[in-house]
Amino acid sequence: MDYEAIALRIKGWGRELGFQAVGIADADLSAAEPRLLDWLDRGWHGEMEYMARNPRLRSSPAALKPGTLRVISCRMDYLNDVPASVADELKPGHAYIARYARGRDYHKVVRTRLQALCTRIEDEIGVFGYRVFTDSAPVLEVELAASTGIGWRGKHTLLLSRDAGSWFFLGEVYCDLPLPVDTPEQNRCGSCQRCIDVCPTQAIRGPYQLDARRCISYLTIEHQSAIPEELRPLIGNRVYGCDDCQLVCPWNSFAQPSGEDDFQTRNGLDRATLVDLFGWTEAEFDQRMRGSPIRRIGYERWLRNLAVGLGNAPTSPEVIEALHARADDSSALVREHVRWALQRHELAN
Repeated sequence: MDYEAIALRIKGWGRELGFQAVGIADADLSAAEPRLLDWLDRGWHGEMEYMARNPRLRSSPAALKPGTLRVISCRMDYLNDVPASVADELKPGHAYIARYARGRDYHKVVRTRLQALCTRIEDEIGVFGYRVFTDSAPVLEVELAASTGIGWRGKHTLLLSRDAGSWFFLGEVYCDLPLPVDTPEQNRCGSCQRCIDVCPTQAIRGPYQLDARRCISYLTIEHQSAIPEELRPLIGNRVYGCDDCQLVCPWNSFAQPSGEDDFQTRNGLDRATLVDLFGWTEAEFDQRMRGSPIRRIGYERWLRNLAVGLGNAPTSPEVIEALHARADDSSALVREHVRWALQRHELAN
């Protein structure tokens, strides 16, 4: 079988299916394992206990999917508007939602396309061994993508591309085909450290070093308990994720809005106010967030995050009224964050 020709056709099929870049990597990630273990030893994964379970599965694709020889890494762009500056994005009283979460759940979209790609390969060469992933298993997706040359790891730890910055999702196909591998891209961050300087909580401890316990994306999405009180004022109005390090990255100025309908903003999440979202009932949350990645954090943590945002918002009768309306919420987690928010406004006055 002509695997070089097959590799070229796989990349073409990937583009036809809506991926903006496709690369092929060797399945050997042993060089990345010491960095992963060091990150875990520092405890920087926080409450993400799944990261610490079987870490060697992440650095050994063949252990996760026996027979794996190569990894096909695919990039799908999701930018749904033209971003403004950090200051303009974080308007007072506005609820900031990370761009990746404003549309349909990317897991379903990317996974469906990856499966379609594998079907195309099977139609061409017959049955082969594979498994598809999109942020759904212990996979070092940035490490793999970087080794294929579709981008390089930025100092904020996200993958960067010359033509799309970091506004994209990644998905992988572990397969048993001996495809030719691609050449890694040169790191093009140079001396720039805007992403490090802008981080509100100083979660980026140094180039390529992220302490997730301080990262706003982690705190508002992965963290399940009370948000540390000392970090709450630094979160501002970011209620689901944070894009600050991406907004200041020079490479993101080259990114173009995606044409994917599934990634276009739904439910007005690019202009919603904290007060409006805090007023949603649980039934409204479930209905409006159906098919959204936000739904997975659940209504309780959604209210927790909004309470923090309201505590950091300018004092107004509407903000105070909204907080008082949930002062006796059935959730102790929500009540505690509402109480903190009200105390913030009392101290401000």
